[in-house]
Amino acid sequence: MSAVRVLVVDDQALFREALVTLLGARPEVEVVGEAGDGHQALDRSAALRPDVVLMDLHMPVLDGIGATRRLHVEQPGVRVLALTTFDDDEDVFAALRAGAVGYLLKDVSSDRLVEAVLSAARGESVLQPSVAAKVVARFAQLDRAGHDRAPRERPQPLVVPLSDRELDVLRLLADGRSNREIATALFLAEGTVKNHVTNVLGKLGARDRTQAALRARALDLV
Repeated sequence: MSAVRVLVVDDQALFREALVTLLGARPEVEVVGEAGDGHQALDRSAALRPDVVLMDLHMPVLDGIGATRRLHVEQPGVRVLALTTFDDDEDVFAALRAGAVGYLLKDVSSDRLVEAVLSAARGESVLQPSVAAKVVARFAQLDRAGHDRAPRERPQPLVVPLSDRELDVLRLLADGRSNREIATALFLAEGTVKNHVTNVLGKLGARDRTQAALRARALDLV
C-alpha cells in the first residue's frame, strides 16, 4: 500500500513544521507540502494533489472553513481533516457542513493523528470524542424538533419582524455559515454580525443557531 499523501495547512509556522517532522517520520504517510493560509492551501492542493489535507480553521487571508468549502467543490477527491485548537459548536458544525470528513484537536496523540489521516484517506469520518458527542446530541435535537413537537409548540408568526439585514444574516446562518463568514459575505464587522445574530435569536425565540434555522424554515423565512 502506498503512503497517504498529506498537505499540512496551519498559519503557525512552528506548529506546522513540527507536524511536518512528526508525520514525515511515519512510513505510511508522505508529507507533500505545507501552506500557511487557505489560499495557499487551494493552490498547493491543486498542484500537489494530496490525498488528505490537515486543515487549521483560524487562519488569515482565507480561513479553514472557506478553504474546505472550496476544496470540497473544486477538488472533491481531496479529504479534509480539520485539526484545530477549539471544539466549540460553531467551528465544529461549520467545518463538517463545509465538507470536512473529520475534526480533531491539536492535543491529539501522534498515533491517533496518523490513524485519523489513514482513515480520512479511505473516506471514513474521524471525530474527536468530544466532537462526536456534539454531533450525536445535535442529531437528537434535530430529530426531536422534526418529530416530537406538539402542535402548541409549533413556531408562530413573529411579533417583532426581522429587518432586511437580519434576514440576510438569518439566511446565511441557516446555511451553516459562521459569524466570520457572514461578516465577509455581507461586508460587516464580526461584532456587528454577533449583534444581529443575538437579535435574530431573540425575535425567533430560539435558544441557539440550529433552533433558529429550524424555526426560520418552518416560517418560510429562508
